[in-house]
Amino acid sequence: MKKVTFFTFALCFALSLNAQPRLNMMNIPDDLKNNPLIKNWETPHQTPPFNDIKTEDFMPAFKFAIEIAEKEVDAIVNARIQPTFESVIIPLENSGELLSRVAGVFYNLLSSNTSPELQALAREISPIMTEYSNKISLNKDLFAKIQRVYSEKNRLANEEDLMLLEKVYQNFIRSGAKLNEEQKERYRELSMKASKLSLQFSENVLNHTNAFSLLLEDDARLKGLPQTALEIAKSKAKNKGLEGYLFDLSQPSYQAIMTYADDRDLRKEIFMAYNARAFGGEHNNTEVIKEILRTRYDMSQLLGYENFAYYALETRMAENPDNVYNLLNNLAAVAIPAGKAEVREIQDFAATLGFNEPIQRWDFSYYAEKLKDNKYSLNDELLKPYFKLEKVIDGVFQLTEDLFGLTYKKSDEIQVYHPDVTVYEVFRGNRFMGVLYLDFHPRESKRAGAWMNSYRQQRRDGDRDIRPIVTLNMNFTPSTETNPSLLTFYEVTTFLHEFGHALHGLLSDVNYGSLSGTSVPRDFVEVPSHIMENWATEPGFLKMFAYHYETGELIPQDLIQKLKDSENFLAGYSFSRQLMFGFSDMMWHTIDPAKVDDIATLESKAVQHVNLLPEAPGTCFSTSFSHIFSGGYAAGYYSYKWAEVLEADAFSLFREKGVFNKEIADSFVENILSKGGSKKPMELFVGFRGREPKVDALMIRSGFEK
Repeated sequence: MKKVTFFTFALCFALSLNAQPRLNMMNIPDDLKNNPLIKNWETPHQTPPFNDIKTEDFMPAFKFAIEIAEKEVDAIVNARIQPTFESVIIPLENSGELLSRVAGVFYNLLSSNTSPELQALAREISPIMTEYSNKISLNKDLFAKIQRVYSEKNRLANEEDLMLLEKVYQNFIRSGAKLNEEQKERYRELSMKASKLSLQFSENVLNHTNAFSLLLEDDARLKGLPQTALEIAKSKAKNKGLEGYLFDLSQPSYQAIMTYADDRDLRKEIFMAYNARAFGGEHNNTEVIKEILRTRYDMSQLLGYENFAYYALETRMAENPDNVYNLLNNLAAVAIPAGKAEVREIQDFAATLGFNEPIQRWDFSYYAEKLKDNKYSLNDELLKPYFKLEKVIDGVFQLTEDLFGLTYKKSDEIQVYHPDVTVYEVFRGNRFMGVLYLDFHPRESKRAGAWMNSYRQQRRDGDRDIRPIVTLNMNFTPSTETNPSLLTFYEVTTFLHEFGHALHGLLSDVNYGSLSGTSVPRDFVEVPSHIMENWATEPGFLKMFAYHYETGELIPQDLIQKLKDSENFLAGYSFSRQLMFGFSDMMWHTIDPAKVDDIATLESKAVQHVNLLPEAPGTCFSTSFSHIFSGGYAAGYYSYKWAEVLEADAFSLFREKGVFNKEIADSFVENILSKGGSKKPMELFVGFRGREPKVDALMIRSGFEK
């Protein structure tokens, strides 16, 4: 999912890119009138004119946009009229449109198509944006007006207006509005430091990842690797003027070796490199983590919270650390015994193949894949010919048309930021719903993982419905000189997951941008994404698109059945991995940072009760754990499992009524996808499901209960 900058409420407004700014060109300085980020965008749907934007355009655009935004806020503060929702909250919500536009382009490019120049610029822009954010949230006169409106909130009859007011008031308090002047100055220092550290963490991970490559010329070391993986590696070597096979730490490259390479030493080498990213060396995040934790802790204490976890969870469904730990521990009690049995099964199976040593982390995927093939006659290489990328896109489009009435029109007129990107206009019936960018493959300029973000969020401006501009970024298997891009089943599922986020943005139908689409509590935002994964093994979905890329044969029913039969393969182990991340996240954000010394040792202790495999000295996943140290999931990684409880229960209604039931799909749009954050999450869930969630559906689906 998308990144949210820590403790910067006003920046969240800036990143929303609400609409085309209503600029008077007469008020723009002459030296900025031709700046493509400033002048009006005469492009389809006011999409970014990427072809015209240069790195040197950003800094002057940021400075001018901040100047305009500050004047808009000053106008609210200086207005000599009674503070009301209409005179304070709505103008504040609508302020900073130009800054929103500039920031939206910049931060998306920083993640998806960065460069050393953009990274250097980010280090300059980050403190400027934080200073701007603080200037708003710590403005005592502005907050006094907000307080006045909030004191009369009972006068608001509209539920969405009330939600916006509550959010604005709460965000100001959580951003230091009630601190005294001395405390505010300390808050400014800490927030500035936090933004710089987050950026540094992200840069270190990307730079360390890009710094590694392994050129192999000995065919013996390549034994077991699929032909597609070899072709990709050979193409990478050729592109760099090398002979042989070049492997890196991108997901397709890493997973191919971990899953298929017979050479155990090769698996270990790649495993150690991947899992020691930013753990020592030139791009070391160990001290960065310590500083991030100290800064977050100090800010939380300054605001009156025991630690950062209490601060972060206050606005989420979980509410407090105790509830998070209860969830994680309850899941562990069921999943860990199952996971241990799975590891024993793999160990025993490996022994039948002549491997009699304890299974190590670089062995697990290799022997797990062989066991899966043995039990179900199923492996990724068998499935991939049916998952040609273009056909998968067609299938996902068809699925969302059947469920939600969406159609997609590929556009050659809308500009893109990289040749890999394709872009679509999205419609529901005759109604234009938004623009969707799809960016599928890894490159050095793009961070790892998969995420959804927005260049513009949906909102209303009077009678105008401002429609969203959404982008999906993945790092999927690329094409080669001889084969098209053929996805693994995991990549197909990941695409469905991210498309759930896209639907949340595209189907939004609210009044205010800050309540739009994915602007919901972190532990609710994964519900639409998780629920879409359920269709991955549905025959009705697979038969829409899964044709063999060479023969044209539709995926056989027996292969679909094998997919269904293997759905819970390693379910316990998969739970354990998510629980490891969840427990480590909570440890980092509840521990006294004065007690943080050795990062790897503390990480090990936090997860030892859910860790199913021997440790690998010299590795540390926390130093590249971008979700919590440079993303929006700090004290929130548990939300993936929290959301699974919700979505499994929600999808059980589809199971009861039919997985393609249009009435249920329409209800999901009406009660969840269209509502954004205009209501509390539990109200949205109950509106769809008819009751509060139960954990039973997740336990049954995972095979822990029959």
